[in-house]
Amino acid sequence: MRLQVAARTDVGKKRKHNEDSLLSQPELGLFGVADGMGGHAAGEVASNEALQALHDTVLANRATLDAYDQDPSSVERADDVRRMLEFAVRNATYQVFGLSEVDPDRRGMGTTLTLLLLRPGVAFIAHVGDSRLYVLRKGVVKVATTDHTFVNALVQQGRLTPEQAARSKYSNVLLRAVGSKDYVEVETRMVRHQAQDVFVLCTDGLHGYLKKGELASLVDPADLETSAARLIDLANARGGKDNITAVVIRVDE
Repeated sequence: MRLQVAARTDVGKKRKHNEDSLLSQPELGLFGVADGMGGHAAGEVASNEALQALHDTVLANRATLDAYDQDPSSVERADDVRRMLEFAVRNATYQVFGLSEVDPDRRGMGTTLTLLLLRPGVAFIAHVGDSRLYVLRKGVVKVATTDHTFVNALVQQGRLTPEQAARSKYSNVLLRAVGSKDYVEVETRMVRHQAQDVFVLCTDGLHGYLKKGELASLVDPADLETSAARLIDLANARGGKDNITAVVIRVDE
């Protein structure tokens, strides 16, 4: 499996600090974005620590990946990888929460966390919060994650329309975050991929400005660097009210 990657993060136009973090490890097929929250730069600490803890846990459990790679048709081995990623996110949660407990200035800090692990033909996803993972295939875009927000829960219950949710003053209220408590429910799933599929990981500082169906016209599978820059520029041009992060990955084979 060969991958091409472009990754960018930007402070935006309104914030003084960039509390977003990204992870790009093509040799492992491991990618992630995190959007931190908390005062006194605690959000930056939370997002960095979460991704570092996640990366370390995956490396420590490399045998699980090796076992899957040797027998990718095994449902049991695939479940082992999914559970390992779930454990990795919960370990990151525990570590970020522990840091907040020993430092009063960081009390209550947390972060979103969206993780992509690519193996031949299969993408493993672990997700908490409202960052997103998109999958682009032949001009068609699908969202591969669920926003764990108060308003999205109301949309799913039929109590708000998507348009009402977008205008709500509670649109950024998270129901799940890594590190705000010592435990979090992790969304995990597997999706199939094929050659020339493009994955886009991003924080809400980007996807909050995207119009429905617009992403496909902004991402050129043949030029990922320009595509990543175009996404950052678009978010800034439309206000840049938050930090902006995008990781764009193309599967070549």
